[in-house]
Amino acid sequence: MNKILREKIMEAFSSVLPVTAIVLIASVVLVPMPAGTILMFLAGAALLVLGMGFFTLGADMAMMPLGEGIGVQLTKSSKLILIILVSLVLGVVITIAEPDLQVLANQVPAIPDLDLILTVAAGVGLFLVLAILRTLFKIRLSVLLIVCYLITFGVVFFAPPNFIPVAFDSGGVTTGPITVPFILAMGVGVASVRSDKDSQNDSFGLVALCSIGPILAVLLLGIFYNPGSASVAGTTVPDIATSRDVVTSFVVEFPLYFKDVILALGAIFAFFLVFQLISRRFKRRQLGRILIGFLYTLIGLVVFLTGVNVGFIPVGHLLGSQMAASPLKWVLVPLSAVIGYFIVNAEPAVHVLNKQVEDITAGAIPQKLMLQGLSVGMSLALGLTMARIFLGIPILYILIPGYALALLLSFFVPKIFTGIAFDSGGVCSGPMTSTFLLPLAKGACEGTGGDLMTDAFGMVAMVAMTPLIVIQIIGLVYGGKVRKAAVRAEPATAAEITRAAEITGFDDISLYGED
Repeated sequence: MNKILREKIMEAFSSVLPVTAIVLIASVVLVPMPAGTILMFLAGAALLVLGMGFFTLGADMAMMPLGEGIGVQLTKSSKLILIILVSLVLGVVITIAEPDLQVLANQVPAIPDLDLILTVAAGVGLFLVLAILRTLFKIRLSVLLIVCYLITFGVVFFAPPNFIPVAFDSGGVTTGPITVPFILAMGVGVASVRSDKDSQNDSFGLVALCSIGPILAVLLLGIFYNPGSASVAGTTVPDIATSRDVVTSFVVEFPLYFKDVILALGAIFAFFLVFQLISRRFKRRQLGRILIGFLYTLIGLVVFLTGVNVGFIPVGHLLGSQMAASPLKWVLVPLSAVIGYFIVNAEPAVHVLNKQVEDITAGAIPQKLMLQGLSVGMSLALGLTMARIFLGIPILYILIPGYALALLLSFFVPKIFTGIAFDSGGVCSGPMTSTFLLPLAKGACEGTGGDLMTDAFGMVAMVAMTPLIVIQIIGLVYGGKVRKAAVRAEPATAAEITRAAEITGFDDISLYGED
């Protein structure tokens, strides 16, 4: 086995192990589950580990270089119309290709699937254009975010109430494992052409803006259709009696996810071929590496999605529904918070973001710091979601003050932390959220007799919101530590601290107490 691939799989194993252990302990102590369901969960966890290992290696080899290359080449063309058209088409194509979007469409039967998919894709495409133009024209991200969210929350008051949670969930669902690595790398490529002191700060923010497009699109679609009611498909827990049933469950679903992923990657691969024929950017050796990376990505996503969809959905639903219907329902609040803290490490795109942050900042913002912040953010999101379900709190009562605080913080933290924070919201709400956490919330909602559309939906929105606040708070704390370290620095470390200060935006630091 490839040494790097082995390392990636071992990293994935260490990421998934805590969540697996927590669920197994809960299934023994709190909610006894059928042995067949637990066996499916363990098989799904094994496939998740293998799939995440292949995917992260594939993203490093193919998706990241391709996205960055397109970003660089597109910006160098200096033809504004071409940049707008290519960005629009690219945003629409990769969004339609995102497997999680199909899941969202199936959850909103009041609107035809194709209408919803095309509308959401158009929203991402338009906001990707806006994100690219922001980078090129050096528009401050925090100002643009305030304008966009003010428009979005203004539209909220005209949308059907039962579509508001689904609309905000769509912002996280459409920035999935295929979309995120590509858009993140594209942002780096576009910003690198500028080569000014703020270019690193503007490397991030594309995912943040692309997450707003689907929210606004679904809200407008809800206003246009104005359905009197909406329903959501229930979760079916399969009856597993033997080990053969376990294997059969995965084998039956495997071709379906293979079809979804091959269509998704096929769209991006076709775009890559056209790009390569026109630009001739990549040399023969680079092309070989990218092709192998595409293969790794294909294998990883198929295995990963099969594992989490087949093995995790039943366990999440049973855990939520049985605990919510028991006298111990409030235990779900701290239990969900603990699960949230560890499960973020099992999201494939999180590792892509953390690595890119460390690389762009030359280690000034380490992966470990990012992971701790995202873990705390996810923990808060899960705990708040369960409390909201039990208390029946309307989601806007949390989202409006939450986003107001996040946008306010953006004026006090280094610019790079604002971009990273708002990107992390879309990154955290990936496949693990839709296949385990959302069924957990739906189960809890069913157990308490709540409304699935207004209470269970909105979890992805919470997951996409809390990291915005936590990462920016880390930026404030981290900035203070950099300032103090600069004053106490030894001569050997002075240059390193100055470099960290410049990258993170604290370039007004005086070393050794000098002015």
